[in-house]
Amino acid sequence: MSQLVADHPRIEELRRRLQKDKASIAFAHLAEEYRRAGRFAEAIDTCRTGLEHHPGYLSAHVTLGRALIETGELQLALDELSRVHAAAPENLAAIKGLAEIHHRRGERREALALYSRALQLVGHDPELEHVVGELTGEEPVESSAPVDVPTAGAAPSPVCADDSAVAGAVDAGTPTTILASWPDPPPSQDAPPSDTRTPAQVEALERWLDAILADRNSRQ
Repeated sequence: MSQLVADHPRIEELRRRLQKDKASIAFAHLAEEYRRAGRFAEAIDTCRTGLEHHPGYLSAHVTLGRALIETGELQLALDELSRVHAAAPENLAAIKGLAEIHHRRGERREALALYSRALQLVGHDPELEHVVGELTGEEPVESSAPVDVPTAGAAPSPVCADDSAVAGAVDAGTPTTILASWPDPPPSQDAPPSDTRTPAQVEALERWLDAILADRNSRQ
């Protein structure tokens, strides 16, 4: 058995089928196997020969275009894949191939539009997401900042309230269910404290404290 048969039995099988029938559509499968094996020149020749018999075979045009990309013949590849894209706008392989051509040419806008379209079709693809992120400059980065999660029994966070809200809570007999967060910032350690609260705020605070003391005394 030859090394070719041992390494690529599928290629040898398809070659035999094509030898028996020159017009067989097996040429498209053979060309794709050549491309996957990195034998791009053979993939190109096989596609071109087969397309003479089957000019409308879109998958063969895709294989031809992708093989031409690998050999650096970008304009010829663009022609082939554009033909497919025009006939089948949602052909993913053609879209990705066209995107790669524009990317290699440095045509970022065109490449981004096509890569984004491909990503839209597949829904999730880490490789496509990475390329789109690079082209947009907005590749997502996982945040390492801790997230505060309330624990059972933890004290409630201060609730911003105006004077009427605090007074209303006290009058309702629920002084221990609300904390008032006053609008003025805490005084600096280096500066003397100053009280800029309005008389209404002071009165409401005093009533709130009195209600807490009364509630505490009633429980003793």
